[in-house]
Amino acid sequence: MPHQILDEYTKHHGSPAYTVEHYDLDLTVKLASNLLDGKAVLRVRALQQISEVALNLSGLKVVKALVQGRKAAVSKKHHRTVIALPRQLAAGEHAEVSLRYTGSPQAPDGQWGEVGWEELTDGILVSGQPVGASTWFPCNDHPSHKSSYRFSITTDAGYRAVANGKLVSHRRAASRDTWIYEQHEPMATYLATLQIGRYSEIPFDKERHILAYSVPGRDNQVRGAFSRQGEMVEVFERHYGPYPFEDYKVVVVDDELEIPLEAQGMSIFGTNHLSLDWEAQRLIAHEFAHQWFGNSLTPLRWKDIWLNEGFACFSEWLYSDGAKVMSLEQRAKDAWELLHSQEQDLLIGDPGPKDMFDDRVYKRGALTLYALMKHLGRDRFFEIVRDWVSRYRFASVSTQLFMEHVAELAPQANTHELFDSWLFSSKLPDFPG
Repeated sequence: MPHQILDEYTKHHGSPAYTVEHYDLDLTVKLASNLLDGKAVLRVRALQQISEVALNLSGLKVVKALVQGRKAAVSKKHHRTVIALPRQLAAGEHAEVSLRYTGSPQAPDGQWGEVGWEELTDGILVSGQPVGASTWFPCNDHPSHKSSYRFSITTDAGYRAVANGKLVSHRRAASRDTWIYEQHEPMATYLATLQIGRYSEIPFDKERHILAYSVPGRDNQVRGAFSRQGEMVEVFERHYGPYPFEDYKVVVVDDELEIPLEAQGMSIFGTNHLSLDWEAQRLIAHEFAHQWFGNSLTPLRWKDIWLNEGFACFSEWLYSDGAKVMSLEQRAKDAWELLHSQEQDLLIGDPGPKDMFDDRVYKRGALTLYALMKHLGRDRFFEIVRDWVSRYRFASVSTQLFMEHVAELAPQANTHELFDSWLFSSKLPDFPG
């Protein structure tokens, strides 16, 4: 079978030939030796005729593979772990692929830095975006594939494992604890995460189902730093519609992090983010906004990354305006002036893999939305955004789909030129008046 590239930005990740409807992961983590023993059961559905399942798995070894309970051959092809099927599957047919695997996971240092499984001073952190999922479980690693999950994590006593979804079980046996989570809403692989540390659960906001996890001794700092989370909920729900998931978890690791991380239903912060200063609060707002833009609505291709980051950055300004810190217009003007002083050689609608996390994608993406708001009028703009969030809840979306959505709901607005100048021209347009 010829190798099929799903996404030019992440050529060796993801396959268009099949999707995984459900991942069942049973993981045992030994922290002192950073050893992971895993069993992964994948419910696979063919999207075309296939005779093998090509999975992403980085730095870990498959020791046993079964398909429909029968032993299957494992090989390496095109940076992938390939499982031979006992018979060809036609499009729409299912198979259960069960893998046992082991190793010392790590985040390789690639063009986006170290992405994936990382050892903390005392625990484990997983950062999945864009290709970190394969460092801890075998997967079809691309955001256009969304699945349900079950995580069972067994680790050292005295440590808490925090994963996506609802905690359904916790049991203790001798020197080990097992934590089981179920994630029912569809989730892209890069949004799957596992955090292990000496965390205690901090009662935070029961009414809004907001949970906080931190190491002992940090409770008051965490409560203080996230004391405005409720205001952010109100601002974002008023403008975007209801929070899309059952609960929201905040994990504060006992290390400093260069940047916070978002996962589905969860955000991960370092001790250096425990502040009421604007720089920390904007990051808290930014990661929370990703629950709508990036997590519920997930990019169809990585070139659509501005739909994640532009909306999250715009949400910082929206919260700033709502909290009366600084107006939305002033935040936009400051961003425009910064961009005006920088190189203008990037297409925000297709920045390329090297630059897809460039700060200009974030700020100019946000300015695209600000320009659209000025063009349509504030009320009409947010009506369209709420419809966008509601209509495509838990789906994969693209720039083209967003432009078509706006054109459908505002047919007289002639927004094509606006999108073209902000997203597909390197020259910075004038500040929207």
